[in-house]
Amino acid sequence: MSKIHIPTPLRQYVGKQSTVDVKAATVGEAITTLVAQHPDLQRHLYTEDGKLRAFVNLYLNDEDIRYLQKEATAVKEGDNISIVPSIAGGAA
Repeated sequence: MSKIHIPTPLRQYVGKQSTVDVKAATVGEAITTLVAQHPDLQRHLYTEDGKLRAFVNLYLNDEDIRYLQKEATAVKEGDNISIVPSIAGGAA
């Protein structure tokens, strides 16, 4: 199984868990499995047309999947997937 690390703002939608174990072959399948187990996450991770939201970044073992094979990136037993929401703001 792979472990998905849930950021603090989204933990309320996964029973306050900091991680969720899933069985999947790719990062996309892992996130789909997570959402199937915790449907309230759908609107926070995906747009209405089913695309991963632009401010949601996914990392596989500390590597940004945008620089790998995106959601088609293969995962193996013991891999860690991190959901990292983009943070905006600051002072001008």
